[in-house]
Formats: sequence, C-alpha cells, structure tokens
Amino acid sequence: MSAPETHSFQAEVKQVLDIVIHSLYTDREIFVRELISNAADALEKLRFHQKAGEPLADDDLELGISIRVDPSVPSISFTDTGIGMNRDELVENLGTIAHSGSKQFLRQIAEAKEHSLDLIGQFGVGFYSAFMVAKSVSVYSRSFRPGDTGWHWESDGSGTYTIAPETGLRRGTRIVVRLKDEFKSFADPENLGRIIKRYSNFVPFPITLDDTRINTIGAIWAHNKSEVSREEYDEFYKFISHDFDSPRFHLHFTADAPLAIRALLFVPGKNLEKFGFTRLEPEVALHCKKVLIQPKAPGLLPEWLRFLRGVVDSEDLPLNISRESMQDSALIQKLNKVLTSRFLKFLGDEASRDPNAYHAFYDEFGICLKEGAAADHTHRDALAKLLRFPSSASEPNQRTSLADYVTRMPADQKEIYFLVAPTREEALASPYYEVFAKRHLEVLFPDEPWDEVVLERIGSFDGKRILPAEKAELDLPESSDAPAALSDDDARLVANFIKEALGDRVDEVRISRRLADSPAAVAEGEAYLTASMRRMLKSMKRDEEGIPPLRPHLEINPRHPIIHGLARARTQRPDLAAPVAEQLLDQALIAAGLHEHPGTMIRRLNSLIEKLLTEPAPSAPQPDGQPFSIKT
Repeated sequence: MSAPETHSFQAEVKQVLDIVIHSLYTDREIFVRELISNAADALEKLRFHQKAGEPLADDDLELGISIRVDPSVPSISFTDTGIGMNRDELVENLGTIAHSGSKQFLRQIAEAKEHSLDLIGQFGVGFYSAFMVAKSVSVYSRSFRPGDTGWHWESDGSGTYTIAPETGLRRGTRIVVRLKDEFKSFADPENLGRIIKRYSNFVPFPITLDDTRINTIGAIWAHNKSEVSREEYDEFYKFISHDFDSPRFHLHFTADAPLAIRALLFVPGKNLEKFGFTRLEPEVALHCKKVLIQPKAPGLLPEWLRFLRGVVDSEDLPLNISRESMQDSALIQKLNKVLTSRFLKFLGDEASRDPNAYHAFYDEFGICLKEGAAADHTHRDALAKLLRFPSSASEPNQRTSLADYVTRMPADQKEIYFLVAPTREEALASPYYEVFAKRHLEVLFPDEPWDEVVLERIGSFDGKRILPAEKAELDLPESSDAPAALSDDDARLVANFIKEALGDRVDEVRISRRLADSPAAVAEGEAYLTASMRRMLKSMKRDEEGIPPLRPHLEINPRHPIIHGLARARTQRPDLAAPVAEQLLDQALIAAGLHEHPGTMIRRLNSLIEKLLTEPAPSAPQPDGQPFSIKT
C-alpha cells in the first residue's frame, strides 16, 4: 500500500475551519444534520446517474444512510451508498472551497436540461462542521464509476490532511468522526437518535442508527396532493404537533414564484389559548430540500397566525451558514408574504365552500384573525373579508360577514353600523339601537370588547365607512302614531334644568332626534369613550391614568312620558325632579355599559320610590290641566 500523501488545506479552507469551529454554529449538534444532508446529496446524485442508465459500481447496493456509534472510542460513522469520490474529487471537494463537487454537478445538470434533482447540497462548509466536535475526521470513499478504487482521507483540522489508497471499499462514502472527550455524549444512541429525528427525519432515503430505522415518516409535503391520503395527512400532523386529535384544516400547496415553496400547513382542532393555556408559540418548521433549518422559524408567519402547525420547504434558501444564522431577513419576509396571502385565500375558499366548517373554525380562532385585522396593515383588507359578527339581520347564534352586510344595505345607506354588547339581547334592548330598528337598518352586534378596536382599525369596507351606532347621525322617521313631543321651548327648559342638576357629571344635555322608547341616552362628548373602548383601556392599565374622565353628553327624548313629567316636576317638585334627573343619567350609563358604581344609584332609586309611595302628590292643576305625575 502506498504511503499517505500529506497536503495543506487551501488558505480559504483554513479560514472556514476557524470560523466553523469557533463562531459559526451556536449548537454543535448541527454537524449531524450537515453530514446526513451531504450523504443524502450523494445518494440523489447517484439516483440521477441511475436514471441516465450509466454503469455503476456495486449496482446491487440499496440507497440509504447507515449511522453507527462506538461509545468506547468514542466515535460516530456516517455511511452512504451514494456517488462516492475518487482521489481527485476528495482533494477538490474537501481540500478547497472554490470548487465543490455539488457546484460542478449542478453545472452538468444545467447542461443536461431534461433532468432535475430533488436535493442538491453543497459539499464544503457543512462537512467541516464535524471539526467542531472531532479530534479527527476520516473519510473512506469509492466512486460510483466501475473502474475507480477506494481512498482514505484524514485530518485533525489543524491545517493539513492526508490521503492514501484504501482497499476493500464498496461504492459510497463513510465518514468517521472521532469525538473530543467533552462531546462524547453524541456517541450515545438515544441522544443521537433524537438529533437525527429533529433535523433529518424527512430525508427521502432510509436512515438507520445501529441497524434501527430512524426516519419512518415521509416528507409528504414534497408529494403531489393527489398522492397523499387524508389518513397520511392526519398521521403527519399528529407526528409534528404531538396532538392526539386530527387537524381541522390542512393547506398543501406548491409555488414557483416569487420563491420556490412547498408548504403543508395545519389548523389544529382547538385553540388552547381559549382554555387559559399560555400564549401559543409559532410551530411551523422551515426546511431546505427536506433538511430542517429551524423548527420554529421566527418571522416565517405573522404573530397572529401562531396557531398554525406544519412545514415550509424552500429551495431558494441558501445552505450551510444561513441554515444556522438565517440572516437573510428579506428572504424570510418574502416567504411570510407568500404564505400569509395563500393561507388567507385558502380560508376565504373554505368559508365559501363549507360555511358551517368555517364558522366552527372561527369560533376557535376568530380572535387571532381579529388580532391580525387590528395590527397587520398589509393583510387588513383580506382579513376583513374573513371576519364574522352577530347581526340584527341574522338568526341568534349565527354570524354574518361584512360582505353579506353590504349586499343587504339600502341603496342610500353609506355606512356600516355596529353596536358592541355582551349579548344579542342587550344589543336589541340598547337605546342606541332604537333608531335603527325604526328605520329597519341592519346593525352588527360584535360581542367582544376588542371588536370595536378591530372595526375602527379596519375603518371602511367596500367603500362604506364602519361606524359605532353611538356615533351615527340618524333621526327617527316621521310617524303619525308617534307620541307628541315637548315644544322646543319646553324641551330646552327641561334640558337646561337637567344640566344644572347634573353639573360636571355631563358635558352637555341636548334634545335627541333618534330615541324612540328610552327617555335618555349618553352620547359622544369631548372625552367620550364607548363602554367597550373604556373596558379595553382599563384592562391594559393597572390604574386609570391616561383614561379620560367619564363626562358624556346626555340626550333626552322629548316624546317620552318621563321627560314630559320631568318638565312639570322641575317647577312643582324640584326636590323630586333633581334626583330623577340624576337617575336618568345613571340609567343611561347602565344602558351604555358605562356605570361603574351602582351603590349611590340604588340608594337614590329607593328614596325616589319611597317618596312616590308615601308622599301625596300635589293636586293643584298644571298648565295642561292635569295634576302632577311622572308616568313610568
């Protein structure tokens, strides 16, 4: 046998080794992924030559990757039955950076044109990652060409390597990593098996560890949708999510532009955040040609899609260094935009195809879509189409979309109206709904406190402004059977009396043209916040600093019997009229969901009832010829 030849690494290789060993990778277990990726690359290249009908050495060998550990050394060996290398290729691929076997092979593929490969990696930097943990690395390789012989390459990474002929080798490559003492845990089969499953479970060739098959679940995202059964989708989802239940939806798609993407995304059956669990973390893994880049890739999807599970595989991701650092933020942003837009389109299609299934999804994850509509300007229009709310025109326990609302609008209606209330019943009983009921106008009834923020952020839909019912400028329609209203002078006098009685509790008292059945309602003032908005602010602040004081406008209904009675009581029973005015305000605040201290109101109400039941009312005729009374 010839004596080993000693060679110096190319200067660039020495630099790369220094970077790899000392600063490139934060997690040293990454070398396992890199060596398996290179082995899969070698197998893929061989399969290309097989398809081309070329003669192969050891053509009886099955394609696969075998890994063995020897804790006594300690060492790990990685063996593939792929394309292998001869002497010159070992020198070129492992001794230099400027020329890599993969780059030359890609050039050949480009020239062939009619062939394509599923996995092409770079033989270079990934291989050198082994020196992070190794005392020395030995490579035993024999080329696939029938006339070539075997070779043994070895180095301790210090600056030189040796190369010598080796007999008895079959086609492929075996890499033996002799571990430094501080990294002997990598030679533990259980630990190594965990690493292989984490990073290389979907490599499209069998991987065995000490003769036990490791990668039993295939990379089904790389298959055509027609080739994958529902059972396979469910099995894959349970494997990656550790969920016992089947997914609610799955989206499996391929894109070529602006990026080459294969993606398989799942919607879980339940939103665990609803049950008081901690905030979900994004769990969509990023792969490059079936090799894991990051298990929970940050920025791959917007935060409001954190409930999604699945895999995204892009051939456009740069290999090696970017696998670890993912510094190409512009590329991630492109992936984010493509994936988010495609998923929102998918949800829109599902909503049209099966409304009941979509509504069930919305019950679980609608809160996440609302979060996106409030925070994500880029996708706000698409998200607005997916939102669903209860409505005065929908059946109880049903929701409607903004698009459906618009189709039902009268031709002269220019705004979309909403009224936030905890329940449908409270919304229908609200004084703010009265004018809409009389005019037969539909009102959305959002039932979550943050819905107002969401709708205000959306602002408009299909050219229609979205407006809270409290701020709508609508008058009651003319009606022949409507109760008679106070004269303008009497209404102004009673309004002035109420303002004097209430003082700074209200900013203004004015005559309403929109109340039908309620005597009064609070309306927009200089510092007025709706009840839902005020609750939102308080939930975000431990104290009330920064929250405007409650000083609304009070609107009074000049047609209501209580206001008629109060107009008389202000002169005949001022001792009764003043607390009635306060009671009107408190009741209006309760109806608006703004009253926070009911104790004082209850004591006043009891006092009023006592007076009405125990003190005789004056019998002197009033200007209208009737004895004084307040009708309720």
